[in-house]
Parts: sequence; C-alpha cells; structure tokens
Amino acid sequence: MFENLQDRLGSILNGLTGRGALSESDVSAALREVRRALLEADVALDVVRSFTDRVREKAVGAEILKSIKPGQMVVKIVHDELIEMLGGEGVGVDLHAVAPVVIMMVGLQGSGKTTTTAKIAKRLTDREKKKVLMASLDTRRPAAQEQLRQLGVQTGVDTLPVIAGQSPTDIAARAVQAAKLGGHDVVILDTAGRTHIDEPLMVEMADIKKKSNPHEILLVADSLTGQDAVNLARNFDERVGITGLVLTRMDGDGRGGAALSMRAVTGKPIKLIGVGERMGELEEFHPRRIADRILGMGDIVSLVERAAENIDAEKAAAMAAKMAKGKFDLNDLADQLRQMQKMGGMGGIMSMMPGMAGMKDKMASAGLSDSLFGRQLAIISSMTKAERANPDILKHSRKKRIAAGSGTDAADINKLLKMHRQMADMMKMMGGKGKGGGLMKQMMGGLAGKMGLGGLGAGMPDLSNIDPKQLEALQKQAEAAGLGKPGGGLPGLGGMSGGLPGLGGAKLPGLGGGFPGLPGLPKKK
Repeated sequence: MFENLQDRLGSILNGLTGRGALSESDVSAALREVRRALLEADVALDVVRSFTDRVREKAVGAEILKSIKPGQMVVKIVHDELIEMLGGEGVGVDLHAVAPVVIMMVGLQGSGKTTTTAKIAKRLTDREKKKVLMASLDTRRPAAQEQLRQLGVQTGVDTLPVIAGQSPTDIAARAVQAAKLGGHDVVILDTAGRTHIDEPLMVEMADIKKKSNPHEILLVADSLTGQDAVNLARNFDERVGITGLVLTRMDGDGRGGAALSMRAVTGKPIKLIGVGERMGELEEFHPRRIADRILGMGDIVSLVERAAENIDAEKAAAMAAKMAKGKFDLNDLADQLRQMQKMGGMGGIMSMMPGMAGMKDKMASAGLSDSLFGRQLAIISSMTKAERANPDILKHSRKKRIAAGSGTDAADINKLLKMHRQMADMMKMMGGKGKGGGLMKQMMGGLAGKMGLGGLGAGMPDLSNIDPKQLEALQKQAEAAGLGKPGGGLPGLGGMSGGLPGLGGAKLPGLGGGFPGLPGLPKKK
C-alpha cells in the first residue's frame, strides 16, 4: 500500500544523507518534497501541515545542522514524527472487563465488517485462548446472518442461532444473555451497514449500544476509500463514540493516506489491519513498524512473527532430518515454495527486510516474482509421484506431458530442474557438514543467484532460538547495526551483483545464518 510513498520519501531522504553538511534551505527544500509526497499519498492537509511544521522546528536547530551526520539526524526526526502521527505505541483490542466482554463492530456496507468479525474471533480464539460468540445484527442485507454462520463453521467459532423477525436490539440483548449462559469470554456484535451514513443507521447504532453496553466499539473502514474514510470515522465517533479503528484491504494498491490520517484526525488508535482475504490475515497495527516500512527500514520483527505463525515445526524437523542425509526432492522444493507464499511471497518478505525495499524493481525485471513460484508449483503438481521423488527420470516425452498439464514449456521445466539440482547439491554439502539449518535462506539465495541476484539469502534472520520476548530487542539491534535508515542496506549481502550500494558490511548481531523451516522453531501458540 505505501509503495509510492516509500519510493518518494526514500529518494528525498537519501538525497539528504549523502551530504556532508546541511543548510536551512536544504532542509526546507526537502520538506517541500516531503509535503508534496504526503499530499499525493492522500494524507489530510491539516495532518501534513502539522507534520512538516514539527519536523522543520526540530530539524532547523543548530545542533542538527552542525551534527556529525546531519542528514541522518533529519531522517531520524522524520521517522520519529511519522511514528507520532501514526499513534506512538500500538494499542490492541482491550479485553480487560467483566466477561462476557462485548465488542461492537460498526461501519458502512461493503467495508468488510462480517469478515473482520470472524477474523477477530479466530484471532482471540487462537492467540488469547478465549471462548468467543459471534452474533449478526444485520437483518437487512440478504443472507448476512447466514454468511456469519458459515464463517463461524469455517473458523470453529460459536455463532448465535438466528430467530426470524427479531430486531437488531433484541438480537444484541439475546447475544449478551446467551454468552453469559454459555460461559463465553467475548461476544462480538456484527451490526448492519448502509452504503452511506444516514439518520436511521445512527439511531439503530445508538440503541444497540444502549442495550448491549459494549466495552469496545470498533469502526471497520476500507483503507482504499482514502479521505472519505477519515470523514466516516469522525461522523461515527461523534454519534456513537468509537474506541478504535480496523482498516481493511491494507494489502491493496491504495495510496495509504487514510491510514496515515485516521489517528491524527480522530485521536482514536488503529488497532488492527486486514492484510489479505484469508482468515489468518489480520495483524495488530504497530506505528513504529509501519513507519519503518514506509521509510524503507524493513520490519524484521513482523517478519519473524509471521514466520513463526506460518511454519509447521514438525514438518521443519522432518525436513531437517532429510537434509542431514543429503536428500532433497521436488516434494521438498514444493513445500518450501508454499511456505514462502504463506509468508507473503517474495515481495512480502523483501518489503520487511531492512534496506531491501528498492530491490523489488530489479527482482521483477530479473523475472524473480511470485508468479514464478506459481508456475513452478504448477509444474511440480503436474508430475507423478515417482517423478517428484526422482527427477532424473524426466526425459523429453515426460517433460512434454508435464508442460501440457501445467501450461508451461520445456524451458520452464528445465529451469526448475536446474534450480533443484543446484539446491540438492547444496543440501548434500550442508548434510555432510552436519548443518541442518538455513534451508529457506539457502533457497532464497539459490533462487536469487539463478536470477543474477547472488547472496540474497545471506542476511536473513535465524529463527531457531528466538523467543517472542526478544523480538523488539531484535529490531533495536537492527537499528543499532546501521539498518535504521533508508537504503542503509542489509548486512551480509556483499555478494549481490549489479553494483548495488550499501549492501556489504558485517552481519547483523544476533541474526546468525538461517531462516524459517528449521528445528527448534518456537511452537505455535
């Protein structure tokens, strides 16, 4: 979502960090560009004005202009103010109340309330071990109550049985009562929406609030609607009183202005963001991490968390045992490709790695994209069990059949087989040295080397000994190691071809070789 803004701010701030000294006119010129970039990203004018005023006030001080690295000091100020604009510290869904804690979901029709309700319920069930009851109060939209029931079946979360003819306020009262009798910790009320804000909608919201006494009122807003989402939040807050925001479709190609303006305009924290269609694709909103991503500093903490959630520790241990014997067939390769897709694909992983945001275009032009993984999985799926286990038996006639079945050609199959051979040789060498770790790292390095981007996997974090409590410390280590600036580069990438600046240097402390897919990974909570 923030790709355009990331590119613009990255080039502006890189221009500052390359200078030995800064004058007031340098800072003013850079801030004019920052202001223009934020306005183009659809950030509210008042928010942009106060942001640039605060940065100018701190950046024009004599101690900044004469400091050892004035450009980097300005980058730090922009970073700190961006975090402040996004809300400072992350705020999660508050469950500190007498059970059942009532969460009321509000918003316009089509913003994703019902799906978000199910995502939150699943998250609270899986992560917090809470017993959740969902209730649909939407009696107007056809099959709205049935949709929530189906999502309840899909996620394994209880839903309130539908009684035809009941009003939304009666359903809310029945839901709270049923939650008390059923011993539920949380009850989530999915209210009705309209295509626009109107008086009957607001009266209904107020009645439901009075009847159910919710502890949290979460406004679900589509981040692609831009500034209109900010006006929506203001209106709902004035009439109903919201406690937080949930932004959906943050994985879209919108300009991100709504996300940057919401907190500053409403004063309400963004608590959660939807980053995909699947039920597990809901993340807590961390202002610092989002600011890091916008300024191209990466987000190692979220990357590690995402890996820990998506990787099956048992499969990883079995894979490591095979590797120790030097075995690596096409089934194993397919598992690794699927694992990377679960973590957001190559693009998703790269966007979270410090100093790697600018590599996307180079990778795309080299053909290293998520569509490549899709083609490779299609090729492997078109093979027989025997062919996957023993690729050496693939002769011309078999390749012709596989190409027809996967919609590819013989050249694609040969590329896949060549890549597999290189990786299998690498696994044998690793097995011979008694090393079972670093499979994903080696795989990314192998893929990148194939595309002329050698050494890409070298700086990836080792998840084998990471405790969740150490995650924030890990991010601080990254900043201390010089990754806390746009274009600062990822350590250990000296072997990357193409003459990319800032990609050499020492390894990041605490991030030994290796990546997900290893034994010893923290078990899923």
